[in-house]
Amino acid sequence: MNNQEWIERFIRFLQVERAASAHTLRVYRKDLKDFFAFIDKDVREVSLSDIRGFIAYRLNKGRKASSVSRQLATLRTFFRYLHREGVIVRNPARLIPGPKKGVNLPRFLDIDEVFGLVEKPDGFGFRYARDRAILELLYGCGLRVGEVAQLKTEDINLKEGLVKVKGKRKKERIVPVGDKALDALKTYIIERALMKKSTDYLFLNRFGTPLTDRGIRNIVVKYAKEVGISGKVSPHTLRHTFATHLLQSGADLRDIQELLGHSSLSSTQVYTHLDLTHLIEVYDRSHPLSKRKTGEVEER
Repeated sequence: MNNQEWIERFIRFLQVERAASAHTLRVYRKDLKDFFAFIDKDVREVSLSDIRGFIAYRLNKGRKASSVSRQLATLRTFFRYLHREGVIVRNPARLIPGPKKGVNLPRFLDIDEVFGLVEKPDGFGFRYARDRAILELLYGCGLRVGEVAQLKTEDINLKEGLVKVKGKRKKERIVPVGDKALDALKTYIIERALMKKSTDYLFLNRFGTPLTDRGIRNIVVKYAKEVGISGKVSPHTLRHTFATHLLQSGADLRDIQELLGHSSLSSTQVYTHLDLTHLIEVYDRSHPLSKRKTGEVEER
């Protein structure tokens, strides 16, 4: 088989055996195409130096360390698969260290910003009801954009105030829904019923077909611009905001881990860095001793 055939076989493996999302499959396929376009070699001839050269090339082109690390992870997984299949003798990417990268803290919104965003769809009719319900779920439950897109009507328990979420690798979790999000969902479900569509997906576009991840992202970006929030805002921003506000309110990190659907606590611990940043800002703004840095308080 040629390189392209091995890539497609690997993608099918990820799809069937790992239940990888469509987005993940697209990223893996692009990373591998970029790599083989760079080296122009058969998979059986790839060496450690080939991969090192590709990593150095991407960094020299100004790619972020996080992006290059992801590409290296793709190559490790791909060549590990080929080794397991007996196509190659050893994995040439196994011992290559990833590029050093600093701590990249995710952005989150303050209370006023997120409330302004979530409450912006305040009109009547299907579109406003849908958009409000989506924003309430993203912030009120901390769901991933793909999790919102995959919700079915049967996943919403209005009586108990719960939503059943299918996360990464089809792992299910139950997440509580706040009163405001429940009210928004009730309003939307009434509007949705008027469309009389047979699909069981919860969120639909104006044509009555399931709303995509991209459609949900466009909704978030649209309202963020309308309320004047500066910088890039995405559905993941609302997920980060959900987790950060919980931590700032005293929630236990393991409870936040469960709500977010993280498989390990290390994924959740980034929010302790966010919270520390928040506390330092509060200190600098409020505590008299912080003014020593600007010379406003005399040394005693």
